[in-house]
Amino acid sequence: MLSRSESKYIQSLSHKKQRDNEGLFLVEGPKIADEVLKSHFVVRKIYATTSWEYENITNVEIVVVSEDELQKISNLQTANQVLLVVEKPTFFNNSSKENAVILALDGIQDPGNFGTIIRIADWFGINKIVCSSDCVELYNPKVIQSTMGSFIRVKVDYEDLNDWLNKNSLPVYGALLNGKNIKSIEAIHKGVIVIGNESKGIRENILPFIQHKISINKIGGAESLNASVATGIILSHILS
Repeated sequence: MLSRSESKYIQSLSHKKQRDNEGLFLVEGPKIADEVLKSHFVVRKIYATTSWEYENITNVEIVVVSEDELQKISNLQTANQVLLVVEKPTFFNNSSKENAVILALDGIQDPGNFGTIIRIADWFGINKIVCSSDCVELYNPKVIQSTMGSFIRVKVDYEDLNDWLNKNSLPVYGALLNGKNIKSIEAIHKGVIVIGNESKGIRENILPFIQHKISINKIGGAESLNASVATGIILSHILS
């Protein structure tokens, strides 16, 4: 049974200010929950249906809730068996060596786009993303959901992108409309790939750092590509 006060508290974690104050975030659904429970992330409490509790063994406290109660605290259109309250990590515990290719995101605002980019980075073995300070927050529930668990393996840092690129020693590639066709670019083993805002692209103050302008060849009549789709296409062509 879920008390009214506890329900309101979990709902409050849907808001960034409360997540920041509490140092907590939410994870939903059995697949992502399973990955988080096996990871280095600390799970504070679990809210789950009887069916999920019956099929899973964990030392974390479980509050059994009805499907209606779970729906009230869920950020999903249809709640899915389990919700975790997870502590934000104070450090990123990744046993693998930091990849020589880094994604830099300039002003990505859409949570679904951002989460999908993290998932794509994980697919291609990129384990570090550097975001401008105005990118959408990593622990936004829609971002976490869109990563499908990849946030566990991909380190995300927020920086003043201008300052960070100024200190960077790796070659910098930028996704631009007037760049070289990615099909004609040799596979890279190290470098920074900059992806710009969904509607405005890479900002003017970042352009001077772009050493290699790259583009996806347009064949049809679409005006633009979704930022996450563009990221996937670019990585599939220029990573060895």
